[in-house]
Amino acid sequence: MTEFLSPVSKAVLAHKEVLPEGSLGKHIFCHTTSGMPEVKAHGFAIVAVSENRNDINFMGEEVELDAYRKAFYSLYPGNWKRPIFDLGTITKGDSVSDTYFAVQTVLRELLENEVIPIVLGGSQDIGYAQYRAYDTLGKMVNVVNVDSLFDVGDAEKPINNKSYVGKIIVDKPYNLFNYSVLGYQSYLNPPAEIALMEKLFFDPYRLGEITADITYSETIFRDADLAFFDVAAIKRSEYSYKHNSPNGLDGREICALSRYAGISNRISSFGIYELKPFEAVPNGPDMVAQILWYFMEGVAFRVADEDFENEQAYTIYKVPIDDQVLTFKKSKKTGRWWIELPFISNVDNKLKRHTLLPCTYGEYLSATEGEIPERWLKARRKNEV
Repeated sequence: MTEFLSPVSKAVLAHKEVLPEGSLGKHIFCHTTSGMPEVKAHGFAIVAVSENRNDINFMGEEVELDAYRKAFYSLYPGNWKRPIFDLGTITKGDSVSDTYFAVQTVLRELLENEVIPIVLGGSQDIGYAQYRAYDTLGKMVNVVNVDSLFDVGDAEKPINNKSYVGKIIVDKPYNLFNYSVLGYQSYLNPPAEIALMEKLFFDPYRLGEITADITYSETIFRDADLAFFDVAAIKRSEYSYKHNSPNGLDGREICALSRYAGISNRISSFGIYELKPFEAVPNGPDMVAQILWYFMEGVAFRVADEDFENEQAYTIYKVPIDDQVLTFKKSKKTGRWWIELPFISNVDNKLKRHTLLPCTYGEYLSATEGEIPERWLKARRKNEV
């Protein structure tokens, strides 16, 4: 792993030295020219990736991520016990595929050692490498993308930051079980991609749906294994970059989503993408630093409430609808809800863990009035395919 990572820059280390006592920077273990820190299980590992050559707007600019590090180091921690490691930067390889290989290798090793990788990346096609890090873990995965676009694109063409999801869908090995997009804007996405999302039973949520009740996003993240955050999902007035839409998430909403991602007991890697040179986005480093802070805050408040074998830990509710009975489970510890999917015996064994789907109390109430949750219907159809 170390051969792919260059140390944290001297400028960032010098900044760390002059920070006040108690700030995050004083508690972060950094990869320096003296060596790599011993990365311990259950910690966070920050990995910067200065790759952007597959950005459709690439004009030869370099991705400089030191400003994002400095902004994060300058914050103060919450009541956190997990160690934070800054492993340095994966620089551009001879080709973009070389960079992908390096990212995949580094993240895979971290995941196998139960460390949570946090990727600070240039163009969002790096998310493809983040996803491929799960290839050897032997399970199907769910991806959540906070984005104004679906990024499906044309999988027959070379990969770029607006088509990497298409590659995730069609490239072997097939590990993707579900793909959710939070905050997409219809007028920015081709109708064919919107139709494809529905055809594949994926879960797209428009910007208006997310902002109307952001708490619903918690159930989406609760069922996810990895998360992508595209900073272009933030509206231009809050994240001053010319390629952002005038509509989008505001600062509080993007941080709330980040915290929900952290609270999820299943999310094991987290990526923030489309980071531009500091000069292009003056307020970018502070915004990204706070998104990171809220993700770690969420992880600190994780509660293990998924021991479904222990019937004493849950209250079970049976709701008859037409010719079937929906089974809901409510955790006595956290009050969170799940709905049971009927197990289908002829599917791949890797799908067995998807027989319980996170849901809300509101969806339970709707079921008592005869309305089957849409996500339940989609998940069942996927299990039957």
